Amino acid sequence: MAPLRIAVLLKGYPRLSETFIAQELLGLEARGLDLAIWSLRRPHDGAVHPMHRKIRAPVSYLPEYLYQAPWRVLRGAVSALRRPGLWTFLALARRDLARDFTANRGRRLGQALVLARELPAQTDHIHVHYLHTPASVARYAAALTGRRWSASAHAKDIWTTPDWELAGKLDDPRLAFAVTCTAAGAARLREVAAGPDRVSLVYHGLDLSRFPAPPESRPARDGSDPADPLRVVSVGRAVAKKGFNDLLDALAALPPDLHWRLAHVGGGEELAALRAKAAALGLGQKVVFLGAKPQPEVVALLREADLFVLPAKRAPSGDRDGLPNVIMEAASQGLCVVATDFAGIPEFLRDGIEGRLVPPGDWGALSNAVNLLARDPVERARLAAAALARLRAEFGAEAGFDTVAHLLGDAARR
Repeated sequence: MAPLRIAVLLKGYPRLSETFIAQELLGLEARGLDLAIWSLRRPHDGAVHPMHRKIRAPVSYLPEYLYQAPWRVLRGAVSALRRPGLWTFLALARRDLARDFTANRGRRLGQALVLARELPAQTDHIHVHYLHTPASVARYAAALTGRRWSASAHAKDIWTTPDWELAGKLDDPRLAFAVTCTAAGAARLREVAAGPDRVSLVYHGLDLSRFPAPPESRPARDGSDPADPLRVVSVGRAVAKKGFNDLLDALAALPPDLHWRLAHVGGGEELAALRAKAAALGLGQKVVFLGAKPQPEVVALLREADLFVLPAKRAPSGDRDGLPNVIMEAASQGLCVVATDFAGIPEFLRDGIEGRLVPPGDWGALSNAVNLLARDPVERARLAAAALARLRAEFGAEAGFDTVAHLLGDAARR
């Protein structure tokens, strides 16, 4: 039997911040699916992860802006005129434009025209990551071509997409299934869907085969030696939902007798503002912003660190995290984690059992937690060991790969 051919639609590819997608693509290829990647945007990162080089799927880029490829869009429009799904597509377009008459909506309709024309005829199914704009393109293209589609929802797409749009996609008759990676996200989607049983919780987990075993031991740093300060690491895009402003406030409030250094990894639109804030708080000599880094360099930092901190919270826009993979990556290296009791984080880390959790947005509580753990290497080791054990027992990636591969296979064969 020929392998099932799945078109995977992404907002951008490859992206350093989306290791969870790359590891799933590898896992699905290992299970015999023939994947082809379609991206709405070309990459903007200056590097790629080693995982990206192992993915065999060919990559095609849709026009990010329609004026950049007018002939592709025109050919897509002409091709649509001959498709049985044209009237379904036009009805969807009319309803969505009535609610959201914007250039962004028009761009997604144009990208769908291109995708519908350029998808190989032997493509069995369309799967999309993120339920906001990428899912719009997938839904429109599925309507035009008569294919079924499915979606993986993650974070921003769940919490910032209007209810009417989420419900329209989740209740679309061509949607085979939707999966999401946290119980909180699943609850939100089931709340707006008329058919909540179409939404499944599938944790990304972590493919531990890609990571080295954790260090056998760590130095018992307690922040008392200015020549060997405590090493703190945080990883994530410099955006509001990551809470890095709170982290800088928390670090500035630490007692002067505690000696520490912070390394932050990640790009993002708030990076310059964070650098300026660190300087204004007098932390310029203690904080270094390294920018985006490929995963081997991130893992090396985690192995050398004493404490990992990620104070995620709700952004003013409503955006929020799911369960950040980097927390599990820190746990994989036997590193103690301080985070917030928010979004999907407590689904993996329980306060006082696998890590320390503080209320989101409470930099005072965050400062206190960092201070106490900084001075207690034994407690850090206890929490880190428990998090590693939970990761190995309950949050491996293989089960998730199996579930998604089964769902895709079932949908594509119908």
